[in-house]
Amino acid sequence: MPELPDITVYVEALEARTAGKVLRKVRINNPFLLRSVDPPLVECEGKTVACYRRLGKRIAMGLSGDLWLVLHLMIAGRLHWKRKAAALNNRRMLAAFDFDDGSVVLTEAGTERRASLFAARGGAGLDALRRGGIEPMEATQAEFERALRRENHTLKRSLTDPDLFSGIGNAYSDEILHRAQLSPLAMSQKLSADEVARLYEATRASLLEWTERLRVEAAGRFPEGVTAFREDMAVHGKFGKPCPVCGAKVQRIRYASNETNYCAKCQTGGRILADRAMSRLLGKDFPRSLED
Repeated sequence: MPELPDITVYVEALEARTAGKVLRKVRINNPFLLRSVDPPLVECEGKTVACYRRLGKRIAMGLSGDLWLVLHLMIAGRLHWKRKAAALNNRRMLAAFDFDDGSVVLTEAGTERRASLFAARGGAGLDALRRGGIEPMEATQAEFERALRRENHTLKRSLTDPDLFSGIGNAYSDEILHRAQLSPLAMSQKLSADEVARLYEATRASLLEWTERLRVEAAGRFPEGVTAFREDMAVHGKFGKPCPVCGAKVQRIRYASNETNYCAKCQTGGRILADRAMSRLLGKDFPRSLED
């Protein structure tokens, strides 16, 4: 799922190509994409793009007349800049936002249709779509700590909870926790002051670093190939590969369709965290440490 760094670079690319231009038409190729009825999409056509905002992992297009179009790409949604009136000629192409000199096309891989589009009217309509999490790049350390300790969850769950933190998902939470040298299963209300400070700094440093990396990678072009798995990531998607810090093999915890990656030597003192499926299968034979 595109997260804060990816969405930030998408917003910058959209601003560079469409800010100040007239949205001529919105074409929907899949009726399940649109999740709102008021204002109708036809009311958004003919309006000028005034600005873009990032709402967590969503992209909000602000239009003249105080109207908003808000896209949530979910896991497999991606945006593309195409030539004028690009044809929506396959099922992956869910929508197009047409301008005089090109179209922003929304695609979604796979068969599950999770991406969504909302139209909203005014600031109140836009605020209704916010999840309420703080912006990690704008929050002070005290604000970060208050959000973190609001509920007693694992750090992995806390960082990825949009009601606590805005824009962080599965991929960058792995990278943040590895940089902070903290276990993904450590409890948020049990962290020491030093550990909170490390997590705060790691969060800001990781998100800033990856945003800049993605800007450099795009080099002014529209960002294509947006993915949660990047070669330069330390642990996310790197199960079985060496940790770039200590060389130990990266471990994983699998649950449902998600996976958490971590380095046992750097983050858990060498302890292997229980994987629900494998620990049940192996029982007493499940390894508890890197030595095992």
